[in-house]
Amino acid sequence: MILWQVVAAYAFAIVGGSIGALLRLSHKPLCALISLAAGTLLGVTLFAILPESFANSPAWAVLLAAASGYALFFFISKYVHHVCPACAASHFDADAARHFSEIAIVLIVALSIHSTTDGLALGIGQEVLATDATKWSLFTALCIHKVPEGLALGSLLIGAGFQRATALGWVAAVEATTLLGGVIGFFFLAKVSTFWLGLVMAHVGGGFLYLAAHAVLGEMMKHGKRLVLTSFIGGVALIGVLNLVLRTLSG
Repeated sequence: MILWQVVAAYAFAIVGGSIGALLRLSHKPLCALISLAAGTLLGVTLFAILPESFANSPAWAVLLAAASGYALFFFISKYVHHVCPACAASHFDADAARHFSEIAIVLIVALSIHSTTDGLALGIGQEVLATDATKWSLFTALCIHKVPEGLALGSLLIGAGFQRATALGWVAAVEATTLLGGVIGFFFLAKVSTFWLGLVMAHVGGGFLYLAAHAVLGEMMKHGKRLVLTSFIGGVALIGVLNLVLRTLSG
């Protein structure tokens, strides 16, 4: 099940990239989708990742691991490039698209690190997350997040003058690191003790917290707060309700 979930998450990114390459969406629907996806990342961190990490590892270690995940994405975004083009969509204006060649390498490196952690979370989630509810909430959140991620990257490439096929090829290549993360988690980390796996998941959760906060704050500065907050709360609620329903059905 792990491998097909990783492939499915990758497919959602390709779907988003295809939409971005074929259509020129206005920022309003993209903003709503970004905020919804950010809410799901916060929701899965609060309702699945952190509770399971606390169950497997000491609280101080979990908090330290989560802080390290947040700090990693913070420093990459500050000193290398934004780790997620969707979460920082307001930063990618027309001028950024025109000068894409100047930022292409650092963007690809940053996004590749981010996508690898997505796949890693799915790869080890089967071992760390104790219930079907938490496993499915992680899968759902990542699939929802992958759509605007691919869409934003595809749109940026089209804005930089790439042909549609070339842009989609780059999206597929960069997002393939999601598959790499899944392979690493499934084949190399699955047998690690739950203590360390819990800390790895907490580290990933810290990165999700950064992405969620960065996406919402970035969109609120340039767009309507009502749309951003409504979509964001909807994403958190979606994961919360999914956990509740699945726990009820399994109980």
